[in-house]
Amino acid sequence: MANELTVAVLGPGGVGGLLAALLSRSGHRVICLSGEQTAEALRTGGIQVRSARFGDFATRVEADTELREPVDACLVTVKDTALDAALARVPAPVLGDGLLVPFLNGVEHPAALRARYRPDRVAPAVIRVESTRVAPGVVEHGSPFAEIDLTGTDVPRPRLDALAEAFAAAGPATRVLEDETAALWAKMSFLAPFALLTTRYGLPLGDVRTRHRDELTALVEETAAISHACGGPADPAQALARYDAFPAATKSSMQRDAEAGRPLELDAIGGALLRAAERHGVPAPVAARVVGELSDRPGGTAVR
Repeated sequence: MANELTVAVLGPGGVGGLLAALLSRSGHRVICLSGEQTAEALRTGGIQVRSARFGDFATRVEADTELREPVDACLVTVKDTALDAALARVPAPVLGDGLLVPFLNGVEHPAALRARYRPDRVAPAVIRVESTRVAPGVVEHGSPFAEIDLTGTDVPRPRLDALAEAFAAAGPATRVLEDETAALWAKMSFLAPFALLTTRYGLPLGDVRTRHRDELTALVEETAAISHACGGPADPAQALARYDAFPAATKSSMQRDAEAGRPLELDAIGGALLRAAERHGVPAPVAARVVGELSDRPGGTAVR
């Protein structure tokens, strides 16, 4: 990769739009991939960002409905529920040697993507940020931080380092991690209890951690045990301390999807958690009950 990269962003929503705008402002060529209506809005007005951390700014990007040329990297920032349809916009022969960088929830997507694209070019990433698309091409970044962990078991390290350098220069604190499994399960261990319980009760994190403390603690401990069995980190006390440090009004993205009537990433998060527990023989009664209750709701999301 050269210092100036060409980066495609599949799904320029809250996370994708923020990263696209930051990379473009930093001098990289950015091609956003989306439906025609969003693509036209981006071609016309670019991306506007409102951020206390990075400032309020607008920047130009290219936009298309499909990847039509090789790029250094393609960031996948859609929801898991829209992944299959979205990937049709990124033909494997066109991506070729480019990195595919999924910013997806869950732990099962790397294997699926490696079956479709070059396995040694799939570089999973984890981002810690609160960023919301409020209109096509308009992004509000609400958190005082944006942190990226970039990994990829078989990806050449210089490719990861070059992309990490571009991210860091654009704004987000970025590090390259050697252990892909640990990186993905570190996020899963925090995300799963938070997403499942805030959505189950329709309450922000502050109410969950007080009114449903015992259930939160039990689910954190189950998730930590599953993570440990899968080769990931396991520190329930640290997870609970992180929840306690978050603002009381914090909501999970799954909860926001439920409030808006959008499909839930229940299978990618809760389903994946239960499948991992079953594979390794780890009891997970609280997780099974909560996932089942969410699945059984009117309009609920099926779990494989």
